[in-house]
Amino acid sequence: MKITFLGTGTSQGVPVIGCGCVVCISLDFRDKRLRSSIHIKTTDTSIVIDTGPDFRQQVLREHITRLDGVLFTHAHRDHTAGLDDIRAFNFIQNMSMPVYGTTETLNQLKKDFAYIFGPKDYPGLPQISLHEIDETPFIFRSLHIMPLPVFHFKMPVFGFRIGTFSYITDCNHIPEQTLEKLNGTETLVLNALQHEQHISHFNLEQAIQMVEIIKPKQAYFTHISHKLGLHAEVSKQLPDNIKLAFDGLSLELGA
Repeated sequence: MKITFLGTGTSQGVPVIGCGCVVCISLDFRDKRLRSSIHIKTTDTSIVIDTGPDFRQQVLREHITRLDGVLFTHAHRDHTAGLDDIRAFNFIQNMSMPVYGTTETLNQLKKDFAYIFGPKDYPGLPQISLHEIDETPFIFRSLHIMPLPVFHFKMPVFGFRIGTFSYITDCNHIPEQTLEKLNGTETLVLNALQHEQHISHFNLEQAIQMVEIIKPKQAYFTHISHKLGLHAEVSKQLPDNIKLAFDGLSLELGA
């Protein structure tokens, strides 16, 4: 299974153009972060988790030529705004795109993209089939997917576990029941927004503490604000089993 980070950034604390902060003017490609999303590929399955505003750019950059489905963690626009761009895959693959999310997430998609779900009398509209999910594990093609309920302030959102790989973003609290579902995770992706505490995201210290609790073999931090600082500098502060993810990073994991 190949995991590719399409984006590791966030809309939280986005700097204004020309602000001159050290991250904005950095020449290190690892400091150039689009909105958070990942691509998961096996021999017969290609899916993405979230389609943020940068989705089209990310897919083109990574040369993703097939997409079998989309999983949504939650309905905030920095994770859903690129949904319209699945229409290219509709055309190439001649199929409706399966989209998975909670009832609340899918209802919000229907509002945000009302033109997609209205009358089908306009040619070229994205073709989407909605599939409601809850905490029950489900199978999509060759993937056994376990939703991971967590909280984004007071908002319930989902992470996802596939095999020994677990992905959690936009989170500041992981319930005890979800920690039990994370047992045996070997590769963990977790959000680490900034150094300061935040109302709805783990900061760096809290994210490190969660890694110590979950005990994966390797952890990668994502959903990174420019406030966290330079990739090279922050990396020096991390334990050996934790790394900052960056856009375009690919991991080859066991099935």
